[in-house]
Amino acid sequence: MGTDRTVAVFGAYGHTGRFVVAELRARGLRPVLVGRDPDKLKALAYGMEPYGTGPSGTTAYGTEERATGTYTTPPDVRTASAHDPASIDRALTGAAAVINCAGPFATTAAPVIEAALRAGVPYADVAAEIEANLDTFAHYAERARESGASIVPATAFFGGLGDLLATAAMGDWATADEAHIAYGLSSWHPTAGTRTAGAASRERRGHGRRIRYTGGRLEHRDDASPTLGWRFPEPLGPRTVIGEFTMADVVTVPSHLTVPEVRTYMTAEAARDLAAPDTPAPAAVDERGRSDQTFLVDVVVRSGGAERRAVARGQPINAVTAPLVVEAVERVLTGRTRAVGVASAGKMFDAPDFLRALSPHITVELFSQQVRGRTAARRGALPT
Repeated sequence: MGTDRTVAVFGAYGHTGRFVVAELRARGLRPVLVGRDPDKLKALAYGMEPYGTGPSGTTAYGTEERATGTYTTPPDVRTASAHDPASIDRALTGAAAVINCAGPFATTAAPVIEAALRAGVPYADVAAEIEANLDTFAHYAERARESGASIVPATAFFGGLGDLLATAAMGDWATADEAHIAYGLSSWHPTAGTRTAGAASRERRGHGRRIRYTGGRLEHRDDASPTLGWRFPEPLGPRTVIGEFTMADVVTVPSHLTVPEVRTYMTAEAARDLAAPDTPAPAAVDERGRSDQTFLVDVVVRSGGAERRAVARGQPINAVTAPLVVEAVERVLTGRTRAVGVASAGKMFDAPDFLRALSPHITVELFSQQVRGRTAARRGALPT
């Protein structure tokens, strides 16, 4: 185990990985850049921009350096492949934790988790792949618990944020009848990694099949997802959504909350963006590299005649994933955890406190009301 300020980032030069590296630096943590391509790693380390292709088909880079944060020297660069365990071991030397940003996680999660267990360091990833997250819980829960390790899968916009919101909304409820997580995206410009991960999931479950969580278990279905209406809070308002547009929340939420029905929804426009093969990748609109995609996540949990709701707003998906996963790792390194072994963010951490810590990046509100009979609503900040 290394210095508690050094964090290895596997897949550092990917779209989300770059945001994670920037967030680590902003918090005074020192990233170690890990990936398969040494040229891309060096370009990221020195703040260089690719301008063309070299004589051997490799990417060539300019020579002008840009500012790389508060460090006077570039971060460490270490090449590693998910297919070479020894290379991952070398990459984690001296690191206090590892964040896996390299999809598809069906390929990378297990090798990086194994290396983290060998090194005795905590692991977190940003996997949105349902099957990969199921594998992590199924294959590593006992080993991680016995060794006292911390493994936090799906610590991202999909999976992690919905789980934190549902946990905060539940409050003092021990159980609930159902949980609904509706994603209101202004648009969805998928990254290359998102498309690759989606293809890996479709391959594993069988093309044309989908998943939903009902009756306390996952169920595969061959029919089309229903099209429904969802009344989002303003300014989004009523929208058409794809019902049972199942995301990683159906793994994270039931992993620790007793809720037999967990459904996720996606605005129809965003679902069409994702499905279209010609939808471009996200483009930066500010100096931080963020795109103009905004989101509203509306989480509703119901028990008997009562309903509780949590709403989060922010911009955009990938840039929010970075503070979420880095906050998780920093909390593990400083001992602010509530569980040992494999646990989702909502189980591992104090959910309301965690969401408050994300306030520079998202805004969160909680509501509660009686569904039947006379309505008594409460609206306000997260509880202290």
